Amino acid sequence: MFKPYEIFIGLRYTRAKRRNHFISFISLVSMAGIALGVMALITVISVMNGFEHELRSRILGMVAHVTVSGDGGVLRDWRATQREVKRESEVEASAPYVETEAMISFAGNANGVLLRGIDPAQEPGVAELTLNTSGTTLSALRPGEFGIILGRDLGQALGAKVGDKVTVLIPEVSAGPAGVLPRMKRFTVLGYFSAGMYEYDSALALVAIGDAQRLIRLQDDAVSGVRLRLTNLMQAPTVARRLGLQLPYLAVSDWTRQHVNFFRAVRTEKTVMFIILSLIVAVAAFNIISTLVMMVADKRADIAILRTMGATPGSVMGVFIVQGAVIGVIGTLLGLVSGVVLSLNIATLVPWLERVLHVSLWPTDVYYISTLPSQLEVGDVMNITGLALLLSLLATLYPAWHASRTDPAEALRYE
Repeated sequence: MFKPYEIFIGLRYTRAKRRNHFISFISLVSMAGIALGVMALITVISVMNGFEHELRSRILGMVAHVTVSGDGGVLRDWRATQREVKRESEVEASAPYVETEAMISFAGNANGVLLRGIDPAQEPGVAELTLNTSGTTLSALRPGEFGIILGRDLGQALGAKVGDKVTVLIPEVSAGPAGVLPRMKRFTVLGYFSAGMYEYDSALALVAIGDAQRLIRLQDDAVSGVRLRLTNLMQAPTVARRLGLQLPYLAVSDWTRQHVNFFRAVRTEKTVMFIILSLIVAVAAFNIISTLVMMVADKRADIAILRTMGATPGSVMGVFIVQGAVIGVIGTLLGLVSGVVLSLNIATLVPWLERVLHVSLWPTDVYYISTLPSQLEVGDVMNITGLALLLSLLATLYPAWHASRTDPAEALRYE
């Protein structure tokens, strides 16, 4: 169907100066629409990829891949349990923990927190924490000294600085000479940690596991459970199932049970955004149809002359398919280049816009993360480019077919 003269005429129609300038304008609009759609698709999908990757790494940096806990939240012989779970080949590290809800107050400010008692020697193997106080390490949490490390945003909300004494209250009561009082204890702020997520930085406090046991009165060195980190986090459901069979008297859960709906929602949102933004490319493809239909009407005499010179209906189709394909290819390439450039530089562009506009586009108290990440994936770029080219090509078929059915005698009757 495609011979050199069809390509030549199709390219000539594309770049030639036409009598009807409105057709030229529609062609440019179609090209710009495809470029805009491809650019928006690549950028948005890259941001969604980066968003999902950042959330996954930050959430799973704080959440154990698998958690083994005792009946009623109390695990007594946790060392034996820890030895048992370490026999699993996928288990990379494990650490005991004590966890309870509490209220923390300082200088008239109060916040609800999740108080977690940890073993400073074993916890780094399970959780990824960034301590942002110079000279402070998890080893500073020593049992009996009642030190506490606060989330960065929690410390800012309380106004507590390193060395200050904060009061921790837990939802249990103690009977004493003064009557029934809530159980409380004063802790010394040793520093702050940053998980990179407001959810944790504003509502989590770390203490030594021995201090947490004394605070909630766990007997016989009992803990709440054991947190596990796996070599492959995607194997968490399988490992949890195996451990559940090995330890039927304990509760075994994995990260997918806690956050699977969240990540599923992110993935669904990515799919929906892809479909919605694909409509931009589809609208631009309809503009190609409009352009070629008007071009066919404008070139009826030329088509008739080609037919009388021996051109076949397939050759006529080829001329207009080439013309429409050129619009689609140029628009797609422009969108591809601009989308890739924007995706690779969006982490720089957003802070620049925030400085220029004097606004915070991603406040940490509203969004899970405070920056706009972007992760460009070759597979997504190829899918988007292929979709744009396919829609552009499909848009040429009807006008080209309509041109091939032009009757030479009828078209030249009034010329």
